Amino acid sequence: MSEGFIPPHGGYRNLLSYRKAAIVFEATVYFCNRYIDRRSRTHDQMVQAARSGKQNIVEGSMASGTSKEMEIKLINVARASLEELLEDYRDFLKVRGQPLWEKHSKEAMYVRKLGRTKHRSHESYETYRVFFETRPPEVVANIIICLIHQTNYLLDRLIRQLEKAFLEEGGLRERMTRVRLATRKKRRF
Repeated sequence: MSEGFIPPHGGYRNLLSYRKAAIVFEATVYFCNRYIDRRSRTHDQMVQAARSGKQNIVEGSMASGTSKEMEIKLINVARASLEELLEDYRDFLKVRGQPLWEKHSKEAMYVRKLGRTKHRSHESYETYRVFFETRPPEVVANIIICLIHQTNYLLDRLIRQLEKAFLEEGGLRERMTRVRLATRKKRRF
């Protein structure tokens, strides 16, 4: 069989949403270790939500070759985990009486611009390290909130792309059938 039915898959490291989720994870570990009691349930839940956001992108990407349905579900789980984490950061600010930056505030716009000024393929925790490690907790929380919003936006776009691709190309069984029929047709001639 010259043409297989399992498409290339697993390229999660090339996804901007994965790279952003990795930054959110690393920043959350730093944030929680520094500002949240390590014995508290909140510490563990925030770290696990950040980890789930990143890891479900990996798992979805790896499953994509044989199950578009699983890929979509796992990307959705990543999105839901990051939404949970977003609420934890909002709560952190709220219970401390600290402001949440408005979407178009100069601070939020600066964070957005910072991600664009570096080559996106090289954006990492290092891009933001100086801010995470030198600013007060309410500023760090707001920076991470901005990064979660960016990641969620990218995941929402990815989910829409996956839906569209599924509608146009189908899933594994349909690809298997197409390849099998094409192989039979070649044998007849």
